[in-house]
Amino acid sequence: MKISFYVLSESKAQDFLGFICQLTQTALNKSTQSLLILIEDETLLAELDRALWAQEATSFIPHHCLSDIESTGSDSNAHHSTAPVLLGNHIPADFNGIVLNTTTRPVTDFMATTNNAKPSRVLELIRPDATSTQEGRHKYKAYQQLGYELTHFRV
Repeated sequence: MKISFYVLSESKAQDFLGFICQLTQTALNKSTQSLLILIEDETLLAELDRALWAQEATSFIPHHCLSDIESTGSDSNAHHSTAPVLLGNHIPADFNGIVLNTTTRPVTDFMATTNNAKPSRVLELIRPDATSTQEGRHKYKAYQQLGYELTHFRV
């Protein structure tokens, strides 16, 4: 699994929703895989849901919000939505696409509670504050110990 860390500048962090939308569109343009945006903050999820529908005046990013019911139910087809982007606080069973992680935890924590989830790539966002930087270091070490391929970008 490839893990890419995006260390955000102050300006990118101030337009966090805009950066997520931009990164989502870039990932969709470069891959045929579905993309899951992991979000544990319900306010951020609602704001991102609105932002993805209004990304540009002439376009939008089709997506589906996963519910908590899907995470505990046996419906493994929940992520087989026709939308290329999923938003949720869990990884659906059998998911094998790209994960954009906005949470404080490594994606491997979510994989441990999901049947057969094997993301091909993870995009980690690090904001320019002490807490996010510390969480990013923790994630980096966790992934490094598991032998994943790590890269980082300053944006």
